[in-house]
Amino acid sequence: MGARSQLRSGSLQFWPRKKARKFIPSVNWDAISSDKPGLMGVIGYKVGMSSAYVKDLTPNSLTKDKKIVIPVSVIEIPSIKIFSVRFYKNNIVMKEIIIGEDKELKRKVKLPKEKSKLEIDNIKDYDDIKVIIYSLVRKARIKKTPDLAEIALSGSLDEKLKFVKENLGKEISPVEILKDISLVDIRGLTKGKGIQGPVKRFGIKLKSHKSEKGQRRPGSLGPWHPAHVLFMAPMAGQLGMFTRIQYNSKIISLGKITEKDINPKQGWENYGKINSEYIILQGSTPGTEKRQLLLTLPLRKTKKQVKKKFELIKLV
Repeated sequence: MGARSQLRSGSLQFWPRKKARKFIPSVNWDAISSDKPGLMGVIGYKVGMSSAYVKDLTPNSLTKDKKIVIPVSVIEIPSIKIFSVRFYKNNIVMKEIIIGEDKELKRKVKLPKEKSKLEIDNIKDYDDIKVIIYSLVRKARIKKTPDLAEIALSGSLDEKLKFVKENLGKEISPVEILKDISLVDIRGLTKGKGIQGPVKRFGIKLKSHKSEKGQRRPGSLGPWHPAHVLFMAPMAGQLGMFTRIQYNSKIISLGKITEKDINPKQGWENYGKINSEYIILQGSTPGTEKRQLLLTLPLRKTKKQVKKKFELIKLV
């Protein structure tokens, strides 16, 4: 029998391997482009995974016009509102106008006692506009504290300013933002596993049962010189709660729970029932149930994912 081989589990691309500082990661918005003016991302909450019974409409597919079963992830995307508007000059925040006044925000941020007297039209000499949005997570009924994230706006400066004025104090539906998009990128934190040893953390092999200094550790931590342990040496430490990106997730379906109810009778395990809007994506997503996720426009589309087309029949 041939030697068992596997990929290295602890990629040196991700370093240092420690807990992320926040649940919703930052995004390099300058790398993402869009033709349609508006928000370039929304906040969602992982419901769980399921299997979907779909009709494959992908051109030149081996299963074209056949009914197949694929793994899917369900994410609840409650409505969002604008908390503040940021005006940038040379990638530095020049002015920020706080708009959000909901009581739930007091759990998350310190609100000013007096309203901002600055008017959006009076601000001049800026080169970019971004908004901080917050999720109306109370509608999802999984918690009370909203999550905040800075989201970029696509389009020209005039189109960005027009979008902000039209949506001040209003609820924005994520379904309206994502309805004309076929792919999304998902950013979030992986499932936390605490402190683990090098065998689980990096996938190294167990030593002989006759080893003097333990089986589940490396045979050597490195050479005599340089006289210190290099960062490449597999050692025990934090595993999980890392920021990861799932690129080009295919949108299978999205909508409002009032129009099409996809909840099981007993609800979703470890989550409950979806109460607002939802999106169904092909494949898996990082994190546990109820984990905050940031869904953004795709950074780099691939032809293979773009040409895929599925018609949802039902969730199995």
